[in-house]
Amino acid sequence: MALTACSEFAILMSGSSLAISQNTYAKVYNGIDVLTIMSTEKDIKKHIYEKGKKAWTEIKERKEYIYDNTISIFGNNH
Repeated sequence: MALTACSEFAILMSGSSLAISQNTYAKVYNGIDVLTIMSTEKDIKKHIYEKGKKAWTEIKERKEYIYDNTISIFGNNH
């Protein structure tokens, strides 16, 4: 019975340390996000979204370019 209580206490304490470390990361992220907004008027998520959208557009354009060039090499009979 004593060992069960001890292990439950250990699990509880390990969970609380995880919550404390996550809270620290959240505070650091929010601090960096505020500085980013102050300097660029966009938050970190907006920057990530825009860069991802730009990268996806470039990938799509390259695929279309390769496809169009392949069609022109082999002709329209395929």
